[in-house]
Amino acid sequence: MNETKEAVGVRYAKSTQSLYPFFAAAFCGLLLISNIGATKLIHFGPIITDGGAFLFPLVYIVGDVLTEVYGFKAARKVIFMGFAMAVLAAITFYLVQISPAADGWENQSAFESILGFVPRIVLASVCGFLIGQLL
Repeated sequence: MNETKEAVGVRYAKSTQSLYPFFAAAFCGLLLISNIGATKLIHFGPIITDGGAFLFPLVYIVGDVLTEVYGFKAARKVIFMGFAMAVLAAITFYLVQISPAADGWENQSAFESILGFVPRIVLASVCGFLIGQLL
């Protein structure tokens, strides 16, 4: 009764299936929103945290779902796309911030104080997430 078993490889869902774009969009959207939300500190009971602390864990969960269901290669594409979009958003916010304001625009300092932090937050987010997800 010596039976030989063939090695069975891991099968991932194809990234062309219907839920892959949904997870990709959710990953990118949650990442962008959490980076912008991180500009505000929130007092939550005895804890003071940034606004992105509630959404950023969901980014990890969506990334893990992508990796488990579609494989590391497909998940890596979404991770890089998400962070490319975050960098694009940070560059856009910076360029809008340094652009001359229209006459009568009185909210420049408020705009700078809120969205001026986004490039630094995106840099920290990219570094932390890439180290956590890709190692």
